[in-house]
Amino acid sequence: MSSSPDSCPLCAADGAPALWHNDRLRVIAVDDADYPGYVRVIWRTHVAEMTDLDDEDRLHMMRVVLEVEAVMRDHMQPDKVNLAALGNMVPHLHWHVIPRWRGDRHFPDALWAAPRVAPGAESDTFRERARAAAQRVPEFHRRLRERLSARFLPAL
Repeated sequence: MSSSPDSCPLCAADGAPALWHNDRLRVIAVDDADYPGYVRVIWRTHVAEMTDLDDEDRLHMMRVVLEVEAVMRDHMQPDKVNLAALGNMVPHLHWHVIPRWRGDRHFPDALWAAPRVAPGAESDTFRERARAAAQRVPEFHRRLRERLSARFLPAL
């Protein structure tokens, strides 16, 4: 599976609003009401695999991914964080950083699996946790920008 930068939606969306970015990658929010706080870390140039990057760039990408996970765990307090670099549909290197909670629509399966719980059939406990998590997203984004800017080269 291959695509050119001209047909790649991640290349085409390079100017999309980012929570944080530097000259090598950007971190964007994913608008998914079922998974508040979900973000993607996207490499700026069109490469398909981690092994397309040199050692320094691979390390930089993973440091950013892990910093996103750390801030997510600290502020969003999910039961689990899923990290995924699938790229099956869009062969442009990017990592999904997904907060997961027991009782979410797909738990314990991956988001790409068929949901176990129909929309609206979630438990009351889960719905309340999801509402609380959604309210924490703006502060999570602020803390994420702050932490990434302090730890890595400032955003451009």
